[in-house]
Amino acid sequence: MHAHTAIAAQPTRVPHGHQAAVMAMPRVAPSRPAAGFAANDVDPLAAIAQFRVFDREQSIFAEGEAADAVFRVVDGMIRLYKLLPDGRRQIIGFLQAGDMVGLAFADRYLYSAEAITASTVQRIPRCQLDALLDSQPALARRLLSVTTSELVAAQDQMLLLGRKSALEKLASFLLALSRRAGAGRAIALPMSRCDIADHLGLTTETVSRGFTKLKTSRLIRILDGGRVELLDAEALADLAECA
Repeated sequence: MHAHTAIAAQPTRVPHGHQAAVMAMPRVAPSRPAAGFAANDVDPLAAIAQFRVFDREQSIFAEGEAADAVFRVVDGMIRLYKLLPDGRRQIIGFLQAGDMVGLAFADRYLYSAEAITASTVQRIPRCQLDALLDSQPALARRLLSVTTSELVAAQDQMLLLGRKSALEKLASFLLALSRRAGAGRAIALPMSRCDIADHLGLTTETVSRGFTKLKTSRLIRILDGGRVELLDAEALADLAECA
């Protein structure tokens, strides 16, 4: 995944619970450009953002709560999920440094967000964001582009869940993470096998068997520290595309 941002003054982690305290932190940028921004862009959102630090497994917001803020990940990894009527969990995405969430203009959040790892995020109040977008149409177009990309990703996820085998789903998942990492063959997997299963619509046991099969086929190598090396990306791509 993406390299974590170094923060000069490390804040004290807040206790587990729903709300994280607003931390007095320097205005650091995400470890990769935020969605919709180039690396050398002036970030107009930084001036209205508040930094918050969440412990692992801590809730950032819950489905149905008033959508009064947009969040941008600075460091760490966030899971987005919905609880189905029968109590099962469907993970709809994993956010990394630079990703934004909550851009959909709805009165309430349509899903929940939790920190997988200790994470730093920028909280951007919706009222201030709306005022900024009114004054900067170019920024509004950028964020609209981000929202459109999220819809495309949601459509890809529907295809992934509906038409591919378990091994094809897993190969697609690993390749998607590799593309986002952008460099090298090793990718970080801080999420659990259960998280991956809930994202791909599989059981935890099926995911574990899939990793074992990819490993014995010499398509991947399991590394220390929750990382995976893609040994044969071309073969993985053929598998993911049902070739």
